[in-house]
Amino acid sequence: MIEEIKKFSDPYGLDKINNKVFDKLFLKLTKLHIKNNKKYKKFLHFFKKNITKIEDIQPLPVRIFKKEKLVNDKVKVTKMLSSSGTSGDKSNIYLDKDNSYNQIYVLTKIITEFLGGKRLPMLIFDQKPKRSNEISASIAAINGFSIFGRDHTFALDEKGNLNIKDILNFIKKYTDEKKFIFGFTSNIYKYLIENKIQKKFTLDNSILLHGGGWKKLESKKIEKKLFNKILKSKLKIKKVINYYGLVEQTGSIFVECSYNFFHCSNYSTVFTLDQNFNKLKFGEQGYLQLLSLLPTSYPGHNILTEDIGIIHGENDCKCGRGGKYFKVLGRIKKAELRGCSDTKI
Repeated sequence: MIEEIKKFSDPYGLDKINNKVFDKLFLKLTKLHIKNNKKYKKFLHFFKKNITKIEDIQPLPVRIFKKEKLVNDKVKVTKMLSSSGTSGDKSNIYLDKDNSYNQIYVLTKIITEFLGGKRLPMLIFDQKPKRSNEISASIAAINGFSIFGRDHTFALDEKGNLNIKDILNFIKKYTDEKKFIFGFTSNIYKYLIENKIQKKFTLDNSILLHGGGWKKLESKKIEKKLFNKILKSKLKIKKVINYYGLVEQTGSIFVECSYNFFHCSNYSTVFTLDQNFNKLKFGEQGYLQLLSLLPTSYPGHNILTEDIGIIHGENDCKCGRGGKYFKVLGRIKKAELRGCSDTKI
Protein backbone atom coordinates (compact mmCIF):
# COMPACT_ATOMS: atom_id res chain seq x y z
CA MET A 1 0.00 0.00 0.00
CA ILE A 2 2.88 2.41 0.63
CA GLU A 3 5.17 1.25 -2.20
CA GLU A 4 4.35 4.29 -4.35
CA ILE A 5 5.53 6.61 -1.57
CA LYS A 6 8.73 4.77 -0.67
CA LYS A 7 10.48 6.27 -3.69
CA PHE A 8 10.36 9.71 -2.06
CA SER A 9 13.51 10.08 0.09
CA ASP A 10 12.14 13.07 2.03
CA PRO A 11 9.48 11.78 4.49
CA TYR A 12 7.90 15.25 4.49
CA GLY A 13 8.25 16.11 0.80
CA LEU A 14 5.29 14.36 -0.82
CA ASP A 15 2.83 17.24 -0.52
CA LYS A 16 5.31 19.56 -2.18
CA ILE A 17 5.42 17.23 -5.18
CA ASN A 18 1.98 15.65 -5.54
CA ASN A 19 -0.58 15.77 -2.75
CA LYS A 20 -2.98 13.51 -4.68
CA VAL A 21 -0.84 10.40 -4.14
CA PHE A 22 -1.90 10.08 -0.51
CA ASP A 23 -5.59 10.53 -1.37
CA LYS A 24 -5.48 7.84 -4.06
CA LEU A 25 -3.76 5.31 -1.79
CA PHE A 26 -6.05 6.13 1.13
CA LEU A 27 -9.18 5.50 -0.93
CA LYS A 28 -7.66 2.23 -2.12
CA LEU A 29 -6.92 1.22 1.49
CA THR A 30 -10.47 2.07 2.58
CA LYS A 31 -11.91 -0.17 -0.13
CA LEU A 32 -9.57 -2.96 0.98
CA HIS A 33 -10.95 -2.73 4.52
CA ILE A 34 -14.54 -2.65 3.27
CA LYS A 35 -13.88 -5.83 1.29
CA ASN A 36 -12.10 -7.67 4.11
CA ASN A 37 -13.87 -6.48 7.25
CA LYS A 38 -17.65 -6.90 7.65
CA LYS A 39 -17.80 -4.78 10.80
CA TYR A 40 -16.05 -1.89 9.11
CA LYS A 41 -18.29 -2.17 6.04
CA LYS A 42 -21.33 -2.08 8.31
CA PHE A 43 -19.98 1.04 10.03
CA LEU A 44 -19.60 2.96 6.77
CA HIS A 45 -23.01 1.82 5.58
CA PHE A 46 -24.52 3.08 8.83
CA PHE A 47 -23.25 6.57 8.14
CA LYS A 48 -24.19 6.36 4.47
CA LYS A 49 -21.11 8.14 3.20
CA ASN A 50 -20.19 8.02 -0.47
CA ILE A 51 -16.53 7.20 -0.93
CA THR A 52 -15.37 9.68 -3.54
CA LYS A 53 -12.78 11.65 -1.58
CA ILE A 54 -11.07 11.14 1.76
CA GLU A 55 -12.92 14.02 3.42
CA ASP A 56 -16.18 12.09 2.97
CA ILE A 57 -15.07 8.94 4.81
CA GLN A 58 -16.44 8.69 8.33
CA PRO A 59 -13.66 8.01 10.89
CA LEU A 60 -13.91 5.25 13.44
CA PRO A 61 -14.08 6.64 16.99
CA VAL A 62 -11.00 5.44 18.80
CA ARG A 63 -13.07 3.89 21.60
CA ILE A 64 -14.42 1.26 19.23
CA PHE A 65 -11.05 -0.51 19.46
CA LYS A 66 -11.75 -0.98 23.17
CA LYS A 67 -15.11 -2.59 22.47
CA GLU A 68 -14.65 -4.58 19.27
CA LYS A 69 -12.11 -7.02 17.87
CA LEU A 70 -11.29 -5.36 14.57
CA VAL A 71 -9.06 -7.51 12.39
CA ASN A 72 -9.50 -8.18 8.71
CA ASP A 73 -10.47 -11.58 7.30
CA LYS A 74 -7.70 -14.09 6.55
CA VAL A 75 -5.08 -12.00 8.37
CA LYS A 76 -2.32 -14.08 9.94
CA VAL A 77 -1.77 -12.21 13.20
CA THR A 78 1.86 -12.16 14.31
CA LYS A 79 1.64 -9.48 16.99
CA MET A 80 -1.02 -7.88 19.18
CA LEU A 81 -0.62 -4.42 20.70
CA SER A 82 -2.72 -3.30 23.64
CA SER A 83 -3.31 0.02 25.32
CA SER A 84 -4.76 0.47 28.80
CA GLY A 85 -7.35 3.21 29.20
CA THR A 86 -8.10 5.24 32.29
CA SER A 87 -10.93 2.88 33.21
CA GLY A 88 -8.84 -0.22 32.59
CA ASP A 89 -10.35 -1.06 29.19
CA LYS A 90 -7.92 -1.81 26.38
CA SER A 91 -7.57 -1.19 22.67
CA ASN A 92 -6.31 -4.37 21.04
CA ILE A 93 -4.58 -3.93 17.69
CA TYR A 94 -3.84 -6.96 15.51
CA LEU A 95 -0.86 -6.90 13.14
CA ASP A 96 0.41 -9.22 10.46
CA LYS A 97 3.98 -9.43 9.18
CA ASP A 98 3.55 -6.80 6.44
CA ASN A 99 1.81 -4.32 8.73
CA SER A 100 4.58 -4.66 11.33
CA TYR A 101 7.30 -4.23 8.71
CA ASN A 102 5.71 -1.07 7.29
CA GLN A 103 5.39 0.43 10.76
CA ILE A 104 9.11 -0.02 11.35
CA TYR A 105 9.96 1.28 7.87
CA VAL A 106 7.95 4.50 8.29
CA LEU A 107 9.08 5.05 11.88
CA THR A 108 12.68 4.78 10.68
CA LYS A 109 12.12 7.31 7.89
CA ILE A 110 10.54 9.81 10.28
CA ILE A 111 12.92 9.50 13.24
CA THR A 112 16.04 9.49 11.07
CA GLU A 113 14.93 12.91 9.84
CA PHE A 114 15.31 14.24 13.40
CA LEU A 115 18.08 12.09 14.89
CA GLY A 116 20.24 11.42 11.85
CA GLY A 117 21.26 8.04 10.49
CA LYS A 118 23.89 7.16 13.11
CA ARG A 119 22.84 4.93 16.00
CA LEU A 120 23.66 6.68 19.27
CA PRO A 121 24.31 5.34 22.79
CA MET A 122 20.81 5.14 24.28
CA LEU A 123 19.53 5.75 27.81
CA ILE A 124 15.91 4.70 28.31
CA PHE A 125 13.93 6.03 31.28
CA ASP A 126 11.88 2.90 31.75
CA GLN A 127 12.21 -0.73 32.74
CA LYS A 128 13.60 -3.35 30.39
CA PRO A 129 10.59 -4.91 28.60
CA LYS A 130 9.92 -8.62 28.58
CA ARG A 131 9.54 -10.57 25.32
CA SER A 132 6.00 -11.42 24.19
CA ASN A 133 3.80 -11.49 21.08
CA GLU A 134 1.16 -9.58 23.05
CA ILE A 135 2.71 -6.30 24.10
CA SER A 136 1.52 -3.03 25.56
CA ALA A 137 1.73 0.27 23.71
CA SER A 138 4.53 1.44 26.01
CA ILE A 139 6.65 -1.66 25.30
CA ALA A 140 5.95 -1.30 21.58
CA ALA A 141 7.26 2.27 21.73
CA ILE A 142 10.38 1.26 23.66
CA ASN A 143 11.11 -1.56 21.21
CA GLY A 144 10.40 0.68 18.23
CA PHE A 145 12.63 3.56 19.25
CA SER A 146 15.39 1.23 20.47
CA ILE A 147 16.39 0.51 16.88
CA PHE A 148 17.78 4.06 16.68
CA GLY A 149 20.17 3.51 19.59
CA ARG A 150 22.93 1.18 20.72
CA ASP A 151 24.28 -0.05 24.05
CA HIS A 152 20.77 0.32 25.52
CA THR A 153 20.82 1.25 29.20
CA PHE A 154 17.58 1.19 31.19
CA ALA A 155 17.38 3.86 33.89
CA LEU A 156 14.80 1.99 35.98
CA ASP A 157 15.25 -1.32 37.77
CA GLU A 158 12.67 -4.14 37.90
CA LYS A 159 10.84 -2.38 40.75
CA GLY A 160 10.59 0.89 38.87
CA ASN A 161 13.23 2.71 40.90
CA LEU A 162 16.00 4.83 39.42
CA ASN A 163 19.19 2.89 38.87
CA ILE A 164 21.63 5.72 39.56
CA LYS A 165 24.66 3.46 39.28
CA ASP A 166 23.84 2.38 35.70
CA ILE A 167 22.97 5.95 34.71
CA LEU A 168 26.30 7.28 36.00
CA ASN A 169 28.21 4.47 34.29
CA PHE A 170 26.44 5.31 31.02
CA ILE A 171 27.29 9.01 31.35
CA LYS A 172 30.90 8.27 32.21
CA LYS A 173 31.30 5.87 29.30
CA TYR A 174 29.90 8.32 26.76
CA THR A 175 30.99 11.64 28.25
CA ASP A 176 32.33 13.04 24.98
CA GLU A 177 29.76 11.43 22.64
CA LYS A 178 26.33 12.45 21.45
CA LYS A 179 23.67 10.47 23.35
CA PHE A 180 20.04 9.50 22.68
CA ILE A 181 17.66 9.71 25.65
CA PHE A 182 14.14 8.26 25.41
CA GLY A 183 11.23 8.19 27.82
CA PHE A 184 7.51 8.76 28.12
CA THR A 185 6.67 12.33 29.05
CA SER A 186 5.32 11.41 32.49
CA ASN A 187 8.46 9.39 33.28
CA ILE A 188 10.77 12.17 32.12
CA TYR A 189 8.92 14.59 34.39
CA LYS A 190 8.87 12.20 37.35
CA TYR A 191 12.51 11.10 37.21
CA LEU A 192 14.34 14.05 35.65
CA ILE A 193 12.36 17.06 36.87
CA GLU A 194 10.21 16.29 39.91
CA ASN A 195 12.81 13.95 41.48
CA LYS A 196 15.35 16.78 41.48
CA ILE A 197 18.24 14.47 40.66
CA GLN A 198 19.83 17.18 38.54
CA LYS A 199 22.48 17.65 41.25
CA LYS A 200 23.69 14.06 40.77
CA PHE A 201 24.39 14.20 37.03
CA THR A 202 23.88 16.07 33.76
CA LEU A 203 23.18 14.74 30.27
CA ASP A 204 25.39 16.98 28.16
CA ASN A 205 25.36 16.57 24.38
CA SER A 206 22.11 14.58 24.45
CA ILE A 207 18.99 14.48 22.30
CA LEU A 208 15.89 13.62 24.32
CA LEU A 209 12.83 12.16 22.59
CA HIS A 210 9.62 11.89 24.60
CA GLY A 211 5.92 11.44 23.96
CA GLY A 212 2.60 10.51 25.54
CA GLY A 213 1.83 11.04 29.19
CA TRP A 214 0.86 14.72 29.10
CA LYS A 215 -2.54 13.64 30.41
CA LYS A 216 -0.85 12.45 33.61
CA LEU A 217 0.75 15.87 34.09
CA GLU A 218 -2.44 17.94 33.94
CA SER A 219 -2.63 18.14 37.73
CA LYS A 220 1.00 19.32 37.86
CA LYS A 221 0.14 22.45 35.88
CA ILE A 222 3.47 22.30 34.03
CA GLU A 223 3.64 23.82 30.56
CA LYS A 224 5.73 22.42 27.73
CA LYS A 225 7.90 25.55 27.64
CA LEU A 226 8.87 25.19 31.31
CA PHE A 227 9.28 21.42 30.87
CA ASN A 228 11.85 21.96 28.11
CA LYS A 229 13.58 24.81 29.94
CA ILE A 230 14.29 22.70 33.03
CA LEU A 231 15.64 19.80 30.96
CA LYS A 232 17.97 22.08 29.02
CA SER A 233 19.13 24.36 31.82
CA LYS A 234 19.40 21.89 34.71
CA LEU A 235 20.41 18.71 32.89
CA LYS A 236 22.23 20.39 29.99
CA ILE A 237 20.25 18.39 27.41
CA LYS A 238 21.01 19.87 24.01
CA LYS A 239 17.76 19.11 22.20
CA VAL A 240 14.27 18.08 23.40
CA ILE A 241 11.88 16.54 20.86
CA ASN A 242 8.22 15.72 21.54
CA TYR A 243 6.15 13.27 19.49
CA TYR A 244 2.44 12.47 19.28
CA GLY A 245 0.84 9.19 18.28
CA LEU A 246 -1.67 6.50 19.20
CA VAL A 247 -1.35 2.73 19.52
CA GLU A 248 -4.24 2.45 17.06
CA GLN A 249 -1.88 3.86 14.40
CA THR A 250 1.48 2.68 15.69
CA GLY A 251 4.41 3.82 13.55
CA SER A 252 2.51 6.73 12.06
CA ILE A 253 3.77 9.29 14.55
CA PHE A 254 3.83 13.08 14.43
CA VAL A 255 7.10 14.68 15.54
CA GLU A 256 7.37 18.25 16.79
CA CYS A 257 9.63 20.61 14.85
CA SER A 258 11.76 23.43 16.26
CA TYR A 259 8.77 25.79 15.89
CA ASN A 260 6.68 23.60 18.23
CA PHE A 261 4.35 22.13 15.60
CA PHE A 262 3.58 18.46 15.03
CA HIS A 263 4.04 17.46 11.38
CA CYS A 264 2.20 14.99 9.16
CA SER A 265 4.55 12.81 7.14
CA ASN A 266 4.03 11.42 3.63
CA TYR A 267 2.16 8.54 5.25
CA SER A 268 -0.38 10.48 7.31
CA THR A 269 -2.63 13.49 7.45
CA VAL A 270 -5.00 15.16 9.91
CA PHE A 271 -8.36 16.95 9.98
CA THR A 272 -10.17 18.83 12.74
CA LEU A 273 -13.91 18.36 13.30
CA ASP A 274 -16.57 20.34 15.12
CA GLN A 275 -19.18 18.79 17.49
CA ASN A 276 -21.31 17.77 14.51
CA PHE A 277 -18.29 16.11 12.82
CA ASN A 278 -17.99 18.74 10.10
CA LYS A 279 -14.51 19.54 8.81
CA LEU A 280 -13.02 22.76 10.19
CA LYS A 281 -10.70 25.27 8.55
CA PHE A 282 -7.08 25.84 9.47
CA GLY A 283 -6.80 27.83 12.69
CA GLU A 284 -10.09 26.51 14.13
CA GLN A 285 -10.04 24.34 17.25
CA GLY A 286 -11.67 20.93 17.00
CA TYR A 287 -11.47 17.19 17.51
CA LEU A 288 -8.46 15.57 15.83
CA GLN A 289 -9.08 13.02 13.07
CA LEU A 290 -5.95 11.05 12.12
CA LEU A 291 -5.52 9.32 8.76
CA SER A 292 -2.70 6.87 8.00
CA LEU A 293 -1.66 4.52 5.20
CA LEU A 294 -0.05 2.04 7.61
CA PRO A 295 -2.95 -0.02 9.07
CA THR A 296 -3.58 -2.76 6.51
CA SER A 297 -4.38 -5.75 8.75
CA TYR A 298 -7.11 -3.86 10.61
CA PRO A 299 -9.30 -0.81 9.81
CA GLY A 300 -7.38 1.72 11.90
CA HIS A 301 -6.43 3.97 9.01
CA ASN A 302 -9.07 6.62 9.80
CA ILE A 303 -9.76 7.35 13.46
CA LEU A 304 -11.40 10.07 15.48
CA THR A 305 -9.27 10.69 18.56
CA GLU A 306 -10.21 11.97 22.01
CA ASP A 307 -7.85 14.92 21.59
CA ILE A 308 -8.46 18.54 20.67
CA GLY A 309 -6.15 20.45 18.37
CA ILE A 310 -5.64 23.13 15.75
CA ILE A 311 -4.20 22.73 12.25
CA HIS A 312 -2.09 25.82 11.60
CA GLY A 313 -1.22 25.31 7.95
CA GLU A 314 0.14 23.12 5.18
CA ASN A 315 3.45 23.16 3.28
CA ASP A 316 4.48 26.53 4.72
CA CYS A 317 5.95 25.83 8.16
CA LYS A 318 9.13 27.82 8.79
CA CYS A 319 10.99 24.57 9.51
CA GLY A 320 10.75 23.73 5.79
CA ARG A 321 8.90 20.42 6.05
CA GLY A 322 5.94 19.69 3.78
CA GLY A 323 2.50 18.52 4.86
CA LYS A 324 0.06 19.78 7.46
CA TYR A 325 1.33 21.00 10.81
CA PHE A 326 -0.72 21.27 14.00
CA LYS A 327 -0.83 21.51 17.77
CA VAL A 328 -2.52 19.26 20.33
CA LEU A 329 -4.33 21.27 23.00
CA GLY A 330 -5.49 18.49 25.31
CA ARG A 331 -8.00 15.72 25.89
CA ILE A 332 -11.76 15.97 25.49
CA LYS A 333 -13.43 16.27 28.88
CA LYS A 334 -14.70 12.86 30.00
CA ALA A 335 -13.21 11.57 26.72
CA GLU A 336 -16.60 11.39 25.03
CA LEU A 337 -17.83 12.62 21.68
CA ARG A 338 -21.58 13.10 21.47
CA GLY A 339 -23.24 10.42 19.32
CA CYS A 340 -20.14 8.88 17.79
CA SER A 341 -18.69 7.17 20.86
CA ASP A 342 -21.79 5.05 21.34
CA THR A 343 -21.68 3.59 17.85
CA LYS A 344 -21.70 -0.22 17.68
CA ILE A 345 -20.61 -2.24 14.68
